[in-house]
Amino acid sequence: MKLHVIIDQDEAGYYVADVPALPGCFSQGRTHEEAVINIKEAIEGWLEVMESKHSVDSARFVEVTV
Repeated sequence: MKLHVIIDQDEAGYYVADVPALPGCFSQGRTHEEAVINIKEAIEGWLEVMESKHSVDSARFVEVTV
């Protein structure tokens, strides 16, 4: 899966990462590299939570690649 991540440096010097396609999915790090590592973990957690909230009927499950 590929997602666009926006990383900006805040006024305190931290790097803040946001995933526009996943509302509420954001993280930060002291360095750009740390922010990238942390946002990957945040994405995994976001997807796990969203998947657990919705039961999937495998008979209706369709995988789509865009």
